[in-house]
Amino acid sequence: MTKNLVIVESPAKAKTIEKFLGKDFTVRSSFGHIRDLDKGDDAIDIKNGFKPNYIVSPDKTKVVAELKKLAKESEMIWLASDEDREGEAISWHLFEVLGLNESNTKRIVFHEITKPAIENAIKNPRKIDKALVDAQQARRILDRLVGFELSPVLWRKVKPSLSAGRVQSVAVRLIVEREREVNNFNSDTDFKITAEFTKKDNSKAIKAELPQRFKSEAEALEFLKLSSGSTFDITNIEVKPAQRKAAAPFTTSTLQQEASRKLGYPVAKTMLLAQKLYEAGHITYMRTDSVNLSQTAINGAAAEIKSAFGERYSMPRNYTTKSASAQEAHEAIRPTYFENHTVGGDQQENKLYELIWKRSIASQMANAELERTIVDINVSKANRTLRAEGEIIKFDGFLKVYLESKDDDEDEENAGLLPPLSKGESLNLLHMTSEQKFSRPAPRYTEASLVKKLEELGIGRPSTYAPTISTIQKRGYVIKDNREGTPRNYQTSTLKNGEIKTKTAVENTGVEKSKLFPTDIGTLVTDFLNEHFKQIMDYGFTALVEKEFDEIAQGVIGWTKMIEEFYTPFHKDVDNTMANAERVKGERIIGTDPVSGKAVSGRIGRYGPLVQIGDQEDEEKKFASLRPGQTLETITIEQALELFKLPRLIGEHLGEKVTAAIGRFGPYIKFGSLFASIPKDRDLFEITMPEAIEIIEAKQKAEAEKLIKSFKEDEELEILKGRWGPYISHNKSNFKLPKDSNVETLTYNDVMAIIEKQTPSGGRKTSKTAAKPSAAPKAKAKAKAKAKAKAKVKK
Repeated sequence: MTKNLVIVESPAKAKTIEKFLGKDFTVRSSFGHIRDLDKGDDAIDIKNGFKPNYIVSPDKTKVVAELKKLAKESEMIWLASDEDREGEAISWHLFEVLGLNESNTKRIVFHEITKPAIENAIKNPRKIDKALVDAQQARRILDRLVGFELSPVLWRKVKPSLSAGRVQSVAVRLIVEREREVNNFNSDTDFKITAEFTKKDNSKAIKAELPQRFKSEAEALEFLKLSSGSTFDITNIEVKPAQRKAAAPFTTSTLQQEASRKLGYPVAKTMLLAQKLYEAGHITYMRTDSVNLSQTAINGAAAEIKSAFGERYSMPRNYTTKSASAQEAHEAIRPTYFENHTVGGDQQENKLYELIWKRSIASQMANAELERTIVDINVSKANRTLRAEGEIIKFDGFLKVYLESKDDDEDEENAGLLPPLSKGESLNLLHMTSEQKFSRPAPRYTEASLVKKLEELGIGRPSTYAPTISTIQKRGYVIKDNREGTPRNYQTSTLKNGEIKTKTAVENTGVEKSKLFPTDIGTLVTDFLNEHFKQIMDYGFTALVEKEFDEIAQGVIGWTKMIEEFYTPFHKDVDNTMANAERVKGERIIGTDPVSGKAVSGRIGRYGPLVQIGDQEDEEKKFASLRPGQTLETITIEQALELFKLPRLIGEHLGEKVTAAIGRFGPYIKFGSLFASIPKDRDLFEITMPEAIEIIEAKQKAEAEKLIKSFKEDEELEILKGRWGPYISHNKSNFKLPKDSNVETLTYNDVMAIIEKQTPSGGRKTSKTAAKPSAAPKAKAKAKAKAKAKAKVKK
């Protein structure tokens, strides 16, 4: 008989904890949630107080059976899932499903997986916090209600197979609005004056700038002319001390932002790596909105700082969480042991750990001490003053370890060193430049800056940022993309040796890297929801719902009342929209075709955005898909007409035509029956024959290497090499090969026998004798499926 059974969420966590507990403890994993809302019609009983109907996931039946057996054999059961609302809910579901008793069941929580923390948790157990469970349950039920009621509306009024989520839809709205802000932005221009001087002894160059900018090139040139015959005397020198303070330790959102800036990690990847570090016992819990450190951590950091850098570098301090909505009294994300500067092993995990270590250590280090110098330089004939700024670090403090990064849209010019200068001293002008500058729109969101915005608005919580951003991309409402930008001319004039030279230079504007762009369908869905579900799409209302979840967690309000107050007006909007809203396609008249005189329009088609010449009734209407990066809102008539020149004949190869076109999955080259995607860095309108042949041959090589085995009995039957190993392909459906299969010895009959026992990955059942279904049953089945989907939530 087992004396103590400890149940955690993940196998990795179980292995780590098992090391710290003695032979009297057995540690097992539930592998996450063991049950969830029913996926059928009976998920939520709305008439009976929104009562949820939970079912054990089919893939968890064996896990549940094993845990039940162990629980019956154990004297004490310890529920040790994570300490947040999700973890509390997992413990509650385990308690319910395993049929546990309060008399021999204890709930334990810990911020870190270390021996002292685990032992302390065992000494200080508590009961399951039902208020935390209710908060998680309220979120789960509310999100299911919104998704299941909104999605059928989108299927009928926008496009089949679409879906909507409460927080996800608001996140997409942010990206759509920012995109429109960028596209509608009218750039202003002005002229910036910079200069470089030296002292009379030709020492180090002194960079200076005119604090004001000129609105016109004529004004800037006039200033250069006046400067040409001027003297440049120092009229004022101001030296003042300054300090720079370290940033607070990481919360979930700041870790995601900084890992994106410094390491280039997507939000989901950061959370995956942080989860592994936590489960291995290297860092504290990674889902937190607190910047607080425990006294033990502060003492540990101080000891390490004094040991590694000296007494002067230590400045123990605690930080206060600014967010009023901080979920629980968690710690910030920090190393469990500060003496471990690195953890080895996986390179990516180690990079993230080092980032966490540096940020945590820096937060407990002394301020950096600086000396800033501001020098005013008078331009005698222009009656204006240039300004030079310098900065020296007198004591590096926390900068010895860490400096917080800025987003790429935040300009920060670091002042350099200045040579010794004195008031009244005259300087020699090396050169002075006037450069045209353009105002910029607010930057498009990165994953990290979107997390920052969601947090500022009070939308979502540490556990929801990464799933939200992943979901909106998976659903095709948002893409993360790079854009090359477009060339733009700007004017520059330089005064040197008494002569002014003006030239037109070229810069690349609009370059984007890993930015979030709304797709056309994302924009269309956002506009539709904004029109018909204003409350759901309102930032303030979404933040209010989050606040109410917090109040449920604190036991201030009941979850059923909160959901009822949300659901009643929402459901009315659903019924009203279903009954009265027009179907939308995002249609827009772009212009007129000069050849036929017919209208050129854009809209969402079955396979994505397209442009069309002629109306729907026109028998000779033409269609063309948009290129990557083009959108229905911004495409011009010239760009639209270019698309109708496709497919473009590039030439001939081995007696076959080679053409370039755009399809459902983007630009491609067609050569006979072969289709090969055109790489993103190639333009299908400019691709040459040698480049096309290179792409064709690369595709042929890949196809040849993919084929492992074919069968003369059936040309459609093949064994192919896949990402996860060999698999069977038959009639455009895929089938798994049993793990113990020897591909070399498999016969045609062997493979067909394997197929007979499986349902293909595409979801179609294969049968040699099955008759082809008629169109009528197909239509009936489709209608039945739609009706069933609409009734997913029991009324």
